[in-house]
Amino acid sequence: MVKQSIFGRIAQLAKANINAILDQAEDPQKMLDQMVRDYTNNIAEAESAIAQTIGNLRMLQEDHAEDLKAAQDWGSKALAASRKADEFRAAGNETDAQKFDNLAKVAIQRQISSENEAKAAEPTIATQTEVVDRLKSGLDQMKNKLNQLTAKRNELVARSKTAAAQTQVHDALRSIDIMDPTSEVSRFEEKIRREEAKVRGQQELAASSLDAQFNQLEDLGEQTEIEARLASLKQGASPAAIDGGSAGVTTTGTAEPVGERDFGTR
Repeated sequence: MVKQSIFGRIAQLAKANINAILDQAEDPQKMLDQMVRDYTNNIAEAESAIAQTIGNLRMLQEDHAEDLKAAQDWGSKALAASRKADEFRAAGNETDAQKFDNLAKVAIQRQISSENEAKAAEPTIATQTEVVDRLKSGLDQMKNKLNQLTAKRNELVARSKTAAAQTQVHDALRSIDIMDPTSEVSRFEEKIRREEAKVRGQQELAASSLDAQFNQLEDLGEQTEIEARLASLKQGASPAAIDGGSAGVTTTGTAEPVGERDFGTR
């Protein structure tokens, strides 16, 4: 039962589809580590069981060889006893001849017994030899699977580390990508642009206010000229004088009344 159980487990593990098992695993690396441990433990148990089975087989083979040798020895003894009996019979000594014939019969009986024991052990030896061969083959397959598992685990660990490194590099590059709107550089640039726009707005507002002040000054100058001309008219100055006065020409003396100059007797 123990040998059959070990053999069944070896066959099951040897036929295991590693890729299918990994596809169903949530964490392939942990699954591989566990499978490597399980395979290693099962291989150790299988090796122990196979070693015991081989030991039992070798004992059966040794017993079988001893039975064959014993049968051969008893055959030789039977032959020697029979020849001795023939010698005594030829010499006319029937008593000793009968005695050695009886010894030959005993030897033949033991020869037959040894041959029967050897023959009875042969089917068991053949079966155990076949089992041992199958166990050895299954053990070799398990070791091959263990090598595959180990290689697969190492490959996945290396790939996992490579992927992690690539992710880290990608994140680092993304953090300094000036074209990425979420990067620190882009956010800082956007802040500066807003400040520059604010300054431009302030400058534009200031320019608009200055233009308005100049416009007010022009309006004030025009109003001042109007007032000056009106005052000149009230003082009796001529329009030319008023115009000249506005242009910067100064007149002295008392102005002639408008009515007397323009509407006098001709």
